[in-house]
Amino acid sequence: MSDSIEQDLTPPQNVEIPEQLPLLPVRDIVVFPYMVLPLFVGREMSIKAIEAALAGNRMIFLATQKALDVENPTPDDIHAIGTVGIIMRMLKLPDERIKILVQGLSKAKIANYIQTEPYYSVRIDKITEAKAAGSHLETEAVMRTVKEQIERIVSLGKVLIPDVMVVIENLEDPARLADMVASNLGLKVEVTQSVLEITDPVKRLRNVSEILAKEIDVLSMQQKIQAQAKGEMDKTQREYFLREQLKAIQKELGELDERTEEVAEFRKRVKDSKMPDKVLKETEKQIKRLEKMHPDTAESATVRTYLEWMVELPWSKKSKDNLDLKAAAKVLNEDHYDLEKVKERILEYLAVRKLKEKMKGPILCFVGPPGVGKTSLGKSIARALGREFVRISLGGVRDEAEIRGHRRTYVGALPGRIIQGMKQAGTNNPVFMLDEIDKVGMDFRGDPSAALLEVLDPEQNSTFTDHYLGVPFDLTEVMFITTANLIDPILPALRDRMEVIEIPGYTEEEKLGIAQKYLIPRQLQEHGITEKHIKIVEPAIRQIIMHYTREAGVRNLEREIANVMRKVAKKVAEGKGLGFPVNPANLHKYLGVPKFLPESELEKDEIGVATGLAWTEAGGDVLYIEATVMKGKGALTLTGHLGDVMKESAQAALSYVRSREKTLGINPDMFSKQDLHIHVPAGAIPKDGPSAGITMATAIASAMAQVPARRDLAMTGEITLRGRVLPIGGLKEKILAAKRAKLTTVILPKRNKKDLDEIPKHILKGIHLVFADTMDDVMKVALHRNSKGRASSQRSNSPKEQARKHPARPGRTGRAARPAAGHVSVTAQTLIRPF
Repeated sequence: MSDSIEQDLTPPQNVEIPEQLPLLPVRDIVVFPYMVLPLFVGREMSIKAIEAALAGNRMIFLATQKALDVENPTPDDIHAIGTVGIIMRMLKLPDERIKILVQGLSKAKIANYIQTEPYYSVRIDKITEAKAAGSHLETEAVMRTVKEQIERIVSLGKVLIPDVMVVIENLEDPARLADMVASNLGLKVEVTQSVLEITDPVKRLRNVSEILAKEIDVLSMQQKIQAQAKGEMDKTQREYFLREQLKAIQKELGELDERTEEVAEFRKRVKDSKMPDKVLKETEKQIKRLEKMHPDTAESATVRTYLEWMVELPWSKKSKDNLDLKAAAKVLNEDHYDLEKVKERILEYLAVRKLKEKMKGPILCFVGPPGVGKTSLGKSIARALGREFVRISLGGVRDEAEIRGHRRTYVGALPGRIIQGMKQAGTNNPVFMLDEIDKVGMDFRGDPSAALLEVLDPEQNSTFTDHYLGVPFDLTEVMFITTANLIDPILPALRDRMEVIEIPGYTEEEKLGIAQKYLIPRQLQEHGITEKHIKIVEPAIRQIIMHYTREAGVRNLEREIANVMRKVAKKVAEGKGLGFPVNPANLHKYLGVPKFLPESELEKDEIGVATGLAWTEAGGDVLYIEATVMKGKGALTLTGHLGDVMKESAQAALSYVRSREKTLGINPDMFSKQDLHIHVPAGAIPKDGPSAGITMATAIASAMAQVPARRDLAMTGEITLRGRVLPIGGLKEKILAAKRAKLTTVILPKRNKKDLDEIPKHILKGIHLVFADTMDDVMKVALHRNSKGRASSQRSNSPKEQARKHPARPGRTGRAARPAAGHVSVTAQTLIRPF
């Protein structure tokens, strides 16, 4: 038994059309009167409309949707003018769809909608076909024109059913002719609907004639294009056969061989490359050598490879710079957050380029910790300038030939990576990035850093000579950008040739802005989810920055955000929901327990503990230096994997404290009867550098005098035996480290005061900066003092006596009484209020 049910219905004759009918919206076709066509119906609303029609007089109103992709159309989505049709046959299909055969009866217009559920039912006004306006001759002329146009369209390749052509030829009614042509041309639904809505027969037929005229123009142009393409293809095939025949004849006569043809091709490409005269002379010399060689020799292959390189290099091809400063600034701001100094330098270059056409490309060196955007900044610069971008990594390069190339005498010789990059760029003025220039090594094969001296010297790189090419290549148009994590490992002579631009680490606010503007949108796109699936609130982003990453850049921050995205994407793929908010309360469910927490031992002022600031490759960090005294003979013990410089700083700090024992209230006998132990935690990590001197001196003075050091204060600077405080580097990174550690005061060398101009004002907000010229200035701020300026507890010579006079309170063993809030003596010259 078949799964489908077929019902044959015979249309009644001379039916009367009622005022109210079910509505069947059709999507991709316009139904005309007298038109018989099958329709497939699958929407539930449409099926119920058909069932209602079959239960009555089998009549249904057919109207076309305005938009084909609307699944559940509203009255506004359906054209008002349609056709009343009668269902002649109905077939139920196995997939629950219905196939009906309908015949159009008459045009009608929707007066109003009577019902919308469970199907549309409308009240209609029947449109009576108007009589043909104008003379009979005019009507006959338009009809003949339309019939001739149809024949022309068929001759141009338009496919029409032969039976339709016969009907069109025999039609004498202009209205029927217009409807028949419009319904069989395969026009767009909007065009066909516009024909249906015209009531005047002659006017409708004229409209159809205009449509046919446009269709004839399109088909004529299409036929012309096809004919041209065929003619070109025939011409190419003919030339190919003739050329092959000519080659065979010349080969028989011994007049031409493949080598001669290859040489001719090289000469043509040399001419097209527009080489400089000196290069052209060497290339012609090599071409003549190739002419005289047997094609099967090894040297012939070497010369052929050399010539390929010569003709493919961009000797004179350059890209046009985009000199619109506003557009360039917009590109830089779109791609990177902050970095105002770098952006300003690029815009200055563009401004000079706009005023002076011939100028040498700058040699910029971006120095900063990993993850701050040095490499991606190069791509943005290339996009802003409208230039090609080439990047090579110099990390681990130890062979000079990597830069200058191999000599052609070696087997498998190739040009160096500079010339390879120029070929890759295809222009002689790309943005060329040399990544990780501080990680270039050297061994018995030479020093690549020295080889870069010529490349990165604006006065010399106009004649850069690669060993493989043997001729100079002009690099003056190239904008070289180098990147490094540290400036010190770079060869001094090489460093002198570059304009160093430091890109320090980001603050918490900057990281927040980068995450919101760049990282989260990028990770949403890469994980195939949208903001409808996940919403990371600002406090959650701050918590990720504070407790799950500890870096100067944003690389690990992006990894943690990606980790959250992956878990949400998994839930979405499993169908577990749509919206997943991420907030501080549920962040641990995505990222686990926090990786970094504030140091608990700094929750109170401690004796013998001073907070220092250190510079690392990942930015700045807080360094806690501890000092303690014990019975002994005055020995000094240093632990914490310290380098020689820090050991010497500890010795100098101890000597300074001994020289100031009276001022600090220290019993002189302690230096001969007590041992001193200085420890810097995280002993597995090597530490060295000339900026921990004042921190060590503060820790020693605190331990010897039994005076607590302030926990909300950090310091950095080197100390001399006379107590002078020497300047340091990495100022911004160290201030950032202090801000991350929630410290409110930072002691800096007075000679570093000038460096504040290079630090953005928002970084200094909320930080008290104390500039110290001598160690006495440091002690006044770092240690708790009494009203006379001495240590807040003048202790007896004996530690036991001190313990008797100053008994320890519970939980605060060995700690002096804290002075009143704000009781810190700082002169107006050494203290800078927050910006």
